[in-house]
Amino acid sequence: MCHEDTIRCWRYLLVIPLFTGILAAQAAPVEWRKVGGASIEAGLASPATGPVLAVWYSPDGSRLFARTSAGRLFETGDFENWTAVQSASEPAELPAPTVARMPELGAKVVTVAPGRIYALGNQLYRSDDGGRAWTNLTAYANQSVIGSPQRSLAVSPRDPDQLTVANDFGVWRSLDGGMSWVGANQALPNLPASRILATPAGNHRARILTAGVGVMELPPGRFEAWQPVADPRAAADANAEANARRALSLALHTEITAVASSGSTVYAGAADGRIWVSQDVGRNWTLSPRPGNNGPIERIFADPAEPRVALAAVGGAGPHVLRTTNTGGFWDDLTANLPDAPARSITAERSAGALYVATDKGVFFATADLENPSAATVSWTPIAGRLPAVPALDVKLDANGYQLYAALEGYGVYATLAPHRLRALHLVNAADFSSRPAAPGSLISVVGGKVSAANVGALKFPVLAASDSESQIQVPFEASPASLSLALQTGAGSFTLGLPVQPVSPAIFVNHDGSPMVLDADSGLMLESGATARSRGRIQILVTGLGKVRPDWPTGMPAPLENPPAVAVTVKAYLDRQPVEVTRATLAPGYIGFYLVELQLPAVVNAGPAELYIAAEGQESNRVQVVLEP
Repeated sequence: MCHEDTIRCWRYLLVIPLFTGILAAQAAPVEWRKVGGASIEAGLASPATGPVLAVWYSPDGSRLFARTSAGRLFETGDFENWTAVQSASEPAELPAPTVARMPELGAKVVTVAPGRIYALGNQLYRSDDGGRAWTNLTAYANQSVIGSPQRSLAVSPRDPDQLTVANDFGVWRSLDGGMSWVGANQALPNLPASRILATPAGNHRARILTAGVGVMELPPGRFEAWQPVADPRAAADANAEANARRALSLALHTEITAVASSGSTVYAGAADGRIWVSQDVGRNWTLSPRPGNNGPIERIFADPAEPRVALAAVGGAGPHVLRTTNTGGFWDDLTANLPDAPARSITAERSAGALYVATDKGVFFATADLENPSAATVSWTPIAGRLPAVPALDVKLDANGYQLYAALEGYGVYATLAPHRLRALHLVNAADFSSRPAAPGSLISVVGGKVSAANVGALKFPVLAASDSESQIQVPFEASPASLSLALQTGAGSFTLGLPVQPVSPAIFVNHDGSPMVLDADSGLMLESGATARSRGRIQILVTGLGKVRPDWPTGMPAPLENPPAVAVTVKAYLDRQPVEVTRATLAPGYIGFYLVELQLPAVVNAGPAELYIAAEGQESNRVQVVLEP
């Protein structure tokens, strides 16, 4: 039996799954959500960010200014929250004094207060005797606690012991003359993210490629600083394209800036705008004719299921989006009304004819024929919503093509429901947003419209929640396994969609960041909230799709808080592919369409992340990740 406190806890936490990943309709402004923060964990005194070239105080010391390596200017009055500003007077640099000796080869000496001088190098130094003796203010175990190299130093006009330093890891402050340091980077939009390597889903974490730091990931349930990637294979995979570009640059005798492959077909784009195609995994190459000028090929999208279809994002001036449907035999210009700004990345869903491009003027959406050569009658629509007005560096669709992710210069990663999904109704699993079959009693989401009624003949499917962009319905417990024709009533009329139903089709609920809805059975805490599962402990998994229950329970009615009906079939669970004891599997008390599976963890577990999934009647759920402690 689940403790009453546990029930209260997850009843409070589970208000979000009804619209997991579903946002506003295209008729309304696109609603983007933030994925992670704008800072990274780099093993320094505080979370870090990207390079900052200069810092200075206002004359009265009430405001601090910072100029990033991208040329953007920010100010703060509380030294925590930053606001973008168009201009601010940067004080003239005082002449460098003559010093008796340098504390570090190549250091820059600056004067910021009478009788005291500083030197900026890999470390920050201070001297009060003209440079005869220097104190290192940032070193610990021969490393800088704030990163390096130091680019700029500002001393508050209000207090000579209030120091602020800018370096390649952001902005750092000391209130005690350099004895201790704290970062001012968590709210500074200067994340050096250039690529979205993976979108969050199930066992996969959101991963980005950052300049100067490498591959970072967002731990499940965490929305603050990005962490160094834990899986060395993921880091190796992230470097695979860079290695391929280097190898092809040597083979093709030019600078290759973009590589993409599909099956045995490989596309390679160069800094001078040329595109090569190989249909034998890179053994032989053909130079592909293309329109326009010699702008650099920034990114190539190759359709994973159809190698003859590819798209190229082009920088410079002239054509910015190119399409081929015949393996590079020729390329069509799809730039059309796209602003004349460099395109940095492109992605698409071929079956829907949906294209998304990241440019220096933001993110744009269009539809086009991605199957056959045709006239370029493309019309691009900005999908900025409330995104910051900065260059977009990358766009990526999730594996199911439902969520669109964008990386913005300095601001990090944002996500929204892909606008093309609102052009037609689609059925997806409500737990993991997959296209897996439904089961009696399970929850499914109708993406793309507000459903007022749903039925298969005389069998009614309760509509549990509905918005203009998504509706959630429950499959009746009475539904028979078959391929059903589900009739939907919406404000736009009646629609019929195919719905495969199996006796069971388990799926573990996951949040926006891909973290699973798994609880500690005793404390009631969600494990992704920073808690870890311990050996000999009990955990509870929230799932859907486990089918019929005993005794029978009415469709559309919340399960009772006491003695909820039990799942009729045998449910198994696996932790790192090893079976673990399932102590119970019931409807989740107080909820509709949710099931609760409780596990008893073994006495001996390996510390760290572990893969978890459940199975019933030979059907397996999505894989998720939990963190274990002995």
